[in-house]
Amino acid sequence: MEINRNLKDNTTIAYISMEIALESNIPTYSGGLGVLSGDTVRSAADLEIPMVGICLCYSSGYFYQLFNENGEQKEKEIEWNFFYEFEKIDKPIALKIEDKDILISAWLYKVVGQSGHILPIYLLTTDIEGNEEWMKKMTGSLYDSTSRWNRIVQEMILGIGGVKLLKTLGYNNIEVYHLNEGHGSFATVELYNDLGDINKVKEKVAFTTHTPVPAGHDRFKQSLIDKVFQNRFPKEIRKLSDDNGELNMTFLGMALSRYRNGVAKKHGEISRKMFPQYEMDHITNGIHLPFWVSKPIRKILDRKWPNWKAKPSILQNAIEIDDLELFDAHIENKFNLINYQKGHSWNLLDEELITIGFARRFATYKRATLIFHDIDRLGKICKGNIQFIFAGKAHPKDLMGKDFIKKIFESGQYLYDNYGVKVVLMENYNMDLAHMLVSGVDIWLNTPERYREASGTSGMKAALNGILNCSVLDGWWLEGYKRNPLAGWAIGPDDSDPKAMENNWNIDSNYVYEILENEVIPTYMNHDEWIFRQKNAISLAAYFNTHRMIEEYAKKAYHLVKQPSWRHITKN
Repeated sequence: MEINRNLKDNTTIAYISMEIALESNIPTYSGGLGVLSGDTVRSAADLEIPMVGICLCYSSGYFYQLFNENGEQKEKEIEWNFFYEFEKIDKPIALKIEDKDILISAWLYKVVGQSGHILPIYLLTTDIEGNEEWMKKMTGSLYDSTSRWNRIVQEMILGIGGVKLLKTLGYNNIEVYHLNEGHGSFATVELYNDLGDINKVKEKVAFTTHTPVPAGHDRFKQSLIDKVFQNRFPKEIRKLSDDNGELNMTFLGMALSRYRNGVAKKHGEISRKMFPQYEMDHITNGIHLPFWVSKPIRKILDRKWPNWKAKPSILQNAIEIDDLELFDAHIENKFNLINYQKGHSWNLLDEELITIGFARRFATYKRATLIFHDIDRLGKICKGNIQFIFAGKAHPKDLMGKDFIKKIFESGQYLYDNYGVKVVLMENYNMDLAHMLVSGVDIWLNTPERYREASGTSGMKAALNGILNCSVLDGWWLEGYKRNPLAGWAIGPDDSDPKAMENNWNIDSNYVYEILENEVIPTYMNHDEWIFRQKNAISLAAYFNTHRMIEEYAKKAYHLVKQPSWRHITKN
């Protein structure tokens, strides 16, 4: 059933993101950026924000991950048929790439909020009748790295195609285009072609950056821009996006936007240093609490605070949760995780041991192998006390990330052979597995190079479920630990200490070992103290949620004013 005219007329915000994690088995995400986007649209639907989402439809997805007997990652292409799950849009648009007209259609997915409000998501695709066979594959793979040509074409489809499709479908009252990272920045080109004035474009664009790593911002050679756009790229915009002779997609988005933000307080500071030519705010990320809370914890919260989903700030009173109820809920979650793990691994975990989880993309700056820096010291500390469970994917072309996976496998074998310490590496990390991990482990480990973690939301999901964080003071944890240091432990010095910038593996691993030996193990043995800390962890969800985050975007980026009910939203 298509979106009705009234909803289209009242929709004023277009959210454009290269990936949006809608459901675990829908291959429209690869990692944290997509998962955050999914949480964003879920909260926007709950709060009845007048938003529509734009993403690409990836029939081949990211990839299905397998490990061979040596711990090497192998990738299998995913085949996904959207025909049975979604509604096909019957009005394709044409986008000129080089001298060819490419047809673009979309599949419609509806995010339904708690009140029944519908937030439409359009997944753009070139796999339609009328396109040549090579054209149909343009939107096949997420972050297609076959060539820079493929990458720029995907981003043209997302940005330019997204704006054109919304106009064709009758979304005539879009006032703000929220570009989630630079991938969608070509939307500004289409807006400029419509409006003919840079300042008018700026009034309509908000831009969020998630990447404090310079290499993480897409750049394209001007010769490639000439090739795919020919003479259709406005010279005025081209000057604003120039980065030492290349087109920088982040520059493009920031230069043509009215509002810009990083995704944590520290990330805002870092972004202002990276891009001093632009004003930069920050809005700290959150998570969609109803989506990420485990069933046992949900039952506790529903009984104690029936309106907690609509009013998450009430979770600041989590200390009032009954100790025995929380203990039983965590044990149920831990057993569910370990029972699942026993069916998917040869090395069986022990329900009685402290279980430490590490799960995220195996990007090298996240330092998944830091814990193994002094492996014999680790073995002596953990013997009879601690076990580990890892999960995550390395980009198919990220050889160092793949080496990290193999190192985890080899380190786990060494620890088991010499100390009886179990290290499990789970295949094909996705949202379903993430749900079990962030609620079923005892400790959530995060060891990135400081300050290269923009925010990180997996630790928020763990805290919501009563899991204690053990993390480098970076991203959201800088704010979370300062709000409540009883919610976990800080690895290394705080950001006021000059040593914080050293990113020394030896220094940071020593901090981890000391925390494990002197804090984690003794505290775990003190039953009451551990549960007390779990409740302090849950209390962080009162702030680190996407309802609060969306309210900030509504006020700062969307020109919306909060009324007594979100059902009555007016333009500022």
